[in-house]
Amino acid sequence: MKTDWVALTVFLFFFALVTAIGFVAARWRRAENAHHLDEWGLGGRSFGTVVSWFLLGGDLYTAYTFIAVPALVYAVGAAGFWAVPYTIIAWPLVFLFLPRLWSVARSKGYVTLADFARGRYGSKSVALAVAVTGIVATMPYIALQLVGIQAVLTTMHIGGSSGLGKDLPLLIAFAVLAAYTYSSGLRAPALIAFVKDTLIYIVIIVAIIYIPIRLGGYGHIFHDAATALAKTSPATGKPRGTMVSAPQAQVAYATLALGSAMALFMYPHSATGVMAAKDRLTVRRNLAIMPAYSLMLGLLLMLGFMAISAGVGKGVTGFDKNLAIPQLFQQMFPSWFAGVAFAAIGIGALVPAAIMSIAAANLFTRNIYKEFFKPDATAAQETKVAKLVSLVVKVGALGFVLGIDQSFSVNLQLLGGIWILQTFPAIVGGLFTRWFHRWGLLAGWAAGMAYGTYETYGLAAAGKPHSHFGDSKANIPWINHIGYIGITALALNVAVAVVLTLALRAIKSPEGTDETVPADYTADVDQTEHTPPVIAPVTT
Repeated sequence: MKTDWVALTVFLFFFALVTAIGFVAARWRRAENAHHLDEWGLGGRSFGTVVSWFLLGGDLYTAYTFIAVPALVYAVGAAGFWAVPYTIIAWPLVFLFLPRLWSVARSKGYVTLADFARGRYGSKSVALAVAVTGIVATMPYIALQLVGIQAVLTTMHIGGSSGLGKDLPLLIAFAVLAAYTYSSGLRAPALIAFVKDTLIYIVIIVAIIYIPIRLGGYGHIFHDAATALAKTSPATGKPRGTMVSAPQAQVAYATLALGSAMALFMYPHSATGVMAAKDRLTVRRNLAIMPAYSLMLGLLLMLGFMAISAGVGKGVTGFDKNLAIPQLFQQMFPSWFAGVAFAAIGIGALVPAAIMSIAAANLFTRNIYKEFFKPDATAAQETKVAKLVSLVVKVGALGFVLGIDQSFSVNLQLLGGIWILQTFPAIVGGLFTRWFHRWGLLAGWAAGMAYGTYETYGLAAAGKPHSHFGDSKANIPWINHIGYIGITALALNVAVAVVLTLALRAIKSPEGTDETVPADYTADVDQTEHTPPVIAPVTT
């Protein structure tokens, strides 16, 4: 097929627009001292309700939202809808602890979750575990954004069919993202998020009205989807999928939703978006109105059924399911609006990728570089290192894109979820209690990480018996049901942490110094001045 120059022109217009915004953002709300990690990595902790809402939306609803999950619905049906209950569970859950996290971070000047772990448990080892997990878990998540951009570029027939020609457009987009992230820090994705979220809402509203009209209505769409999903898959010898989850699949569905909800704000980029808020009330307001995005997500998943009804990929051997939604837009929309839709997906990948790389860079700089290599690093040196590391993180994400099977790109996010979920006891537990012993938490983290990685590595993708990391679900020991590996690993993590905490407390093992006080967890901006965290020598 030939390149649709109208769609490409519209796409390039919006890409150029957000690139310009990205560089201009360096001058938006410019601080007197721009060479400080608070300014580059947290936007000066100054974002109000509106900016924070767009930033968190741009941060959490990503190319995974537009590409990976609808592709899963297109491929297997009802199982892909786990993302809806996951976000419904997430908001009341995080409402319980995120205001506390914001308060203690503001009170003590923490920039990362690992900063909190360091201060709460008086342990460089626990902080290092949180930091390394955050960086490693973020890599596949950034990779998922690159997969989204690549799907759009492929649909528009930009680049060659293989080799460097195929990857060059993605590398160019990657380079532009890296450049304005380096220049503007968190202010760039915060401004671009306004464009991204506006485009996404416009595209979804048009899609759920216009596409069904062209396909004969929702009744016809559901009939086509049910018929197609009931057919036997050559790869598995079983029906391709279902419109309603079977009883034997419900434990997997429930544990996947619960585990993903618990993991959501353990990711460094999610915490970064929260810590950038200007006050505690801004955090609470945003958590109250974020469910508007959950409504959008439920509507978006319907695109998977629409792609089936429209015959996207039908009869194409080895069809890449990541292309299902971009090709649906190309097939259903006039060229100019297809360009708008492609821009929404592309920008929907750039915004979170920028925030994720910034958050990972903050972790490395504050909790590895300064902690272990240069304790006397100045604020300017920290910021310089963070900028450089943000580039390295993106290169690491490219490695995930090249090295892991992309047939179900949602597995990239779920793999990161298994890892990041293992920091839940140290972070969320620490926000409410100091009962856990630091060494018990460290041992529990190690056990959960080892189990989760081992189990996931042994899972092959459907139809590819010798592949690895092809799924995120496996049999739950003693229960004999298939469930999300992240929840099983977390249960092992907590069990080890509890047992060792009891044993270590019994022998009165040193517990480390807690630098926080109860008032820190309810403090607001008018009750505390922002000062850098006090880094004192501790026992590991």
